[in-house]
Amino acid sequence: MMRSLLCRIVLPLFVLTCHTAQAQEAKTSAKPDATRGKAIATSVCAACHAADGNSTIAANPKIAGQHYDYLLKQLLEFKAVGDKPAARPNPVMGGMVAALTEDQMKDLAAYFAAQKQTDNTAKNKDTLELGKKLYRAGDMSKGLAACASCHGPAGAGMPAQYPRISGQHAEYLEAQLKAFRDGGRANDPAKMMRMIALKMTDAEIKAVSDYVAGLR
Repeated sequence: MMRSLLCRIVLPLFVLTCHTAQAQEAKTSAKPDATRGKAIATSVCAACHAADGNSTIAANPKIAGQHYDYLLKQLLEFKAVGDKPAARPNPVMGGMVAALTEDQMKDLAAYFAAQKQTDNTAKNKDTLELGKKLYRAGDMSKGLAACASCHGPAGAGMPAQYPRISGQHAEYLEAQLKAFRDGGRANDPAKMMRMIALKMTDAEIKAVSDYVAGLR
């Protein structure tokens, strides 16, 4: 009788636990959905980045065609969790992602990654050669590595490792390099970008940012 009673109590609990675990597994293994991401993008992101991610505001980055992994990493790192501050503090983006779940961020990343980035152009002919030299060869005299060594000859980057930077707004690129150099941004793996930016002057940062904007 005792065994029968235990079975009546334990078995339902075991079944409930299994169903709960399966539900959790299904939830965490859900694939990113670009259609759901589009709905969030048009209602939350469009004002700053445009509905398709091709921001027309130089201070706001183009995110169309950016690598999924990089987009997701940035979205996750803009968000503060509990007492843990955001890895990439930003008052505007912090507010935008505060109410988003990780699954919604995955949907957003999938949507913007699937969009086509519009072309851009370099604007300063006087600094074009300097920007090209820094991007393609760096400056070995001060240990400055070539940007192309990580971001590729055309600035397309490498999925899951290095972001696409070609066609980006020069003003945004310049601001980010200065933020890395000054410590305002510190979410680069192994301090890679911070160590590079520390070796660059304002003029070099401006020149390479303008050059990269025109890459295709």
